[in-house]
Amino acid sequence: MSAPKLTPFHLAIPVVDLPSSRQFYGELLGCPEGRSAEQWVDFNLFGHQVVCHVQEKAGEEKIVGSNPVDGHEVPIPHFGVVLEMEVWKELAEKLKSAGVNFVIEPYLRFEGEPGEQGTMFLLDPSGNAVEFKAFRNIQAELFAK
Repeated sequence: MSAPKLTPFHLAIPVVDLPSSRQFYGELLGCPEGRSAEQWVDFNLFGHQVVCHVQEKAGEEKIVGSNPVDGHEVPIPHFGVVLEMEVWKELAEKLKSAGVNFVIEPYLRFEGEPGEQGTMFLLDPSGNAVEFKAFRNIQAELFAK
């Protein structure tokens, strides 16, 4: 069975307000803004559609747990995107330079093993955990065992 052509995902997340979401996704991460209304805004997150919806309880604790992965506690739930390694490195430097407080600082996970990957976790202003990861060869390593 051949792999299907990758298509963009759509994810709607609860947020406290649109100004802080626009600052985080639009300005900090550089995601172009798409359609919007009074209570929601679309962002192009590396080709994927993330929609921030203002919700009354969005400021409440989002992280409900974690699992140990390669010596780090990975927040649950989280979402993110897989990037080319050079794009990931550039983003990591940009975020470090901006003084972002990481949940998990950028590092190489599973170093020297199949599926070696760059990873980093951060929280948006509403407490949603976001992961950015990268592989040197995405097609060969994304599901490597």
